[in-house]
Amino acid sequence: MHDPSRRAKAALRGDPDRSSGQRLLGHGDLKLLLLALLEQQPGHGYELIHRIADMFHGHYAPSPGAIYPTLTMLEELGLLQVDQEHGGRKLYTVTAQGRRFLADHHDAVDAMTLRTRHAVRIAAKMALPPAVRHAMHAVKHALMARGTAWNASEAKRVAALLEHAASEIAAEPDD
Repeated sequence: MHDPSRRAKAALRGDPDRSSGQRLLGHGDLKLLLLALLEQQPGHGYELIHRIADMFHGHYAPSPGAIYPTLTMLEELGLLQVDQEHGGRKLYTVTAQGRRFLADHHDAVDAMTLRTRHAVRIAAKMALPPAVRHAMHAVKHALMARGTAWNASEAKRVAALLEHAASEIAAEPDD
């Protein structure tokens, strides 16, 4: 039996999505993401895993087997340094050379950031129950099916419906 969520779950793990060849993090994105995160705040390897997992709402986290070799490579390239070791834990910080690298490659960093934001949206969408995803699709389809057949009063009516639905969804459920 075909499980439509199997591809999505594989993509959330960072595995190739067999139907499109896409991954949540593209080739080289983990390197840029780690540098960008460490530029914002130094961290330990497991902290970085958790920061990335938080970005993806817990639906994707790079493995230690991906994080630590990448951190080591970035350190060997002179882009990161280990500032201190506490109980065997290394605290990684971006070097001046790493900051220059990020500045020199800002287009690649911006592209990675956009891809990562898109991947985060995919992760959030895949975390929704299937019935909710189906309902979202139905609303989107109904809106798009209208094409250009909108007048001001109908646009106002539909906007009010959507805003009401959004506020009801955001409200705390009555228990």
